[in-house]
Amino acid sequence: MSNQALADFAVKHALELGASYAEARWEKTSANAFSMKNGIPQLGDFEDVEGLGVKLFFHGAAEYCSTDWMDKEHVKKLVEDGVRNAAASSKLVKEPMLLSSERTVKAKFEVQQKKRIQNVDVDEKFELLENVDGALIEGKVKIPARYLALYDSITEKYFVNSDGSRISSVTPSVGFLLIMTVQHGAHSMQRHLQFNETGGYERLDAWNLEAAVPAEAKAIQKVLVEGVAAPKGTVDIVCAPEVVGIACHESVGHPFEADRILGREGAQAGESYLSSEDIGKRIGSEVPTVVDDPTLPNSAGYYLYDDEGVQARRKTLMVNGVVAELLLNRESAYKLELGSNGSARAMDYESEPLVRMSNTFLAPGECSEEELLEDVKKGVYIKSFTEWNIDDKRMHQRYVGCEAYLIENGELGKPVKRVVLETTTPDFWGAVELVANNVAFFAGTCGKGEPMQGVPVWMGGPSVKLKGLRLGV
Repeated sequence: MSNQALADFAVKHALELGASYAEARWEKTSANAFSMKNGIPQLGDFEDVEGLGVKLFFHGAAEYCSTDWMDKEHVKKLVEDGVRNAAASSKLVKEPMLLSSERTVKAKFEVQQKKRIQNVDVDEKFELLENVDGALIEGKVKIPARYLALYDSITEKYFVNSDGSRISSVTPSVGFLLIMTVQHGAHSMQRHLQFNETGGYERLDAWNLEAAVPAEAKAIQKVLVEGVAAPKGTVDIVCAPEVVGIACHESVGHPFEADRILGREGAQAGESYLSSEDIGKRIGSEVPTVVDDPTLPNSAGYYLYDDEGVQARRKTLMVNGVVAELLLNRESAYKLELGSNGSARAMDYESEPLVRMSNTFLAPGECSEEELLEDVKKGVYIKSFTEWNIDDKRMHQRYVGCEAYLIENGELGKPVKRVVLETTTPDFWGAVELVANNVAFFAGTCGKGEPMQGVPVWMGGPSVKLKGLRLGV
């Protein structure tokens, strides 16, 4: 029996046993990772993972179960155990688990590769790492510790549910990770930089790693050597796309996840400053609009159908500072009397789909970054960050600058050491006065759930001017 036939069988058998709803998701991922630590190649990591995850409802109780035994007898037992567990749980259910009604989908999609992952051998991958590492050393920056990794994967999926949806997909992806410590005298700073896109090895061309990585090291060295203290008191701040991206992800994306708002994530990843009745609430100035869009071609968080079989689309979370839309899966959508907007994602076949972000970013404005800077007489430009913190309700947040500069009469001046922006979510978004048009994206791995699930995402946006915020120490 083929893997798709096993998934079909799992759904059919669950219904035969009395389940009111069932879905099955077969996944197969082939992944490779290669790394260098302080110039020394490390052992490669090669992984082939395949399995089937099944979600079913029985008398109002939900059960998620999975197996990597891909044969009919094991799948049959998996479903029977799942129904048995759900039946036992149903005796304790106070509120039946129900899903929003969604359109039946039958679709196939595949992310195309120009330079196929399968055609890039181990020697070429290590050569890529060696070239980047060599360029880093040639920059003559003191780097006592450095770690570089190159990774790729191809994930095949087949989703089927009892509503009649059937969706097949193939998603290749490539990524690069840099962790380095730059030192000058008794002072040092660590930089974490990640690239990730869907597609083949042609995606690396745009990253220009042999130039981008040494440039990061030199920028940090300049901050350590020439950096001055950040101005005290209230100043105007210009945040570049990387800082804007983490703010969008942490203070808009996560608190807009409906399962967090409804309390499911409270003991695991925290809660939210929003309630289910806060659509239409103002949390920022009339300028910022934040969106989440999984359909961006070649993005890290790319998908056309989510892991509940719902068609993906662009979600506008905040419009001109006002809460407009939450991130929803079918369960939370039902509870809020809405339709799902395709925000259910799972890390792998073993993991239950949760409400997740994909590519979350600030929508662009109309001016250039140069025009935005011209508007600042005295302030600080924060290009990148070295650390961030935010509380469980995503209200109080703190960003520590990595590469930052004084702004004097619209011009970038001396580098600034360890500038700290500590504020609240309403104050941050309320201070947005001007938005540029230089949208850029930065890759990350978003964590959520218990056990923890990590999924690839993009975050970003254009540069923004924040009017009159106090810098911390």
